[in-house]
Amino acid sequence: MTEDKLKIVVFGAFGAGKTTLIRTLDPLSKHVEADCTGGSTTIALDFGKVDVNGRHVYLFGTPGQERFEFAREIIGKGMDGAILLVDATCPFDEFVGHLYDSLTGSHIPFVVMINKYEEVGAQAAALKKHISGVPVHAISAKDRQLAFDALCTFVATLPPGHGHVHHDLS
Repeated sequence: MTEDKLKIVVFGAFGAGKTTLIRTLDPLSKHVEADCTGGSTTIALDFGKVDVNGRHVYLFGTPGQERFEFAREIIGKGMDGAILLVDATCPFDEFVGHLYDSLTGSHIPFVVMINKYEEVGAQAAALKKHISGVPVHAISAKDRQLAFDALCTFVATLPPGHGHVHHDLS
């Protein structure tokens, strides 16, 4: 029997919490990052692994700056599903809209996870107005149980990943 492996790519704007989400789900995850104003930022990818009900889920986090579109396209090749991580404390801007439209147009199964929904100034309800036809989960990227439950719910909707035709985000 072949193992069921899924490639799930996490998209989102700078500071949305992609690295934090992957680190929370897999504390042994790997990151390629660089120093920047206010800390560090992902410049290539994040990578983590987690088992979800016997399925091996490989999580790939993408850089959140517009100039790294090429990296998102490369990382997205062959993905079985995607997570669009949105920061509830920021408006649904043109960049997040571009990511959402790209995922919607690609016909790749995806879910929207609204991060930081519990923080002061969060506007999760306003963000949901821009999203339709896709599941939405309010999470905290720092809360393993909330994040894992949302991931499990999404993974349960995906067909087996090993051996089927993969989708591209191009």
